[in-house]
Amino acid sequence: MVQKVGETAGKIWTALNENGQMTTKELKKATKAKTEKDVLLALGWLLREDNVVIEEVEKDVVVTLK
Repeated sequence: MVQKVGETAGKIWTALNENGQMTTKELKKATKAKTEKDVLLALGWLLREDNVVIEEVEKDVVVTLK
């Protein structure tokens, strides 16, 4: 499980680096993650590493790289 979360975190970082600010729904599509849970776990990893900023904008969760 740790490896899968780490791989998804890497895909999220790459997607954000290439596209800029994205919602969790956009990240799920961009990373081809199977579930939203996979995206959220990976975002937790990136938050802990202090690599991303997460904001809530009109009921959407928006993520950007630091």
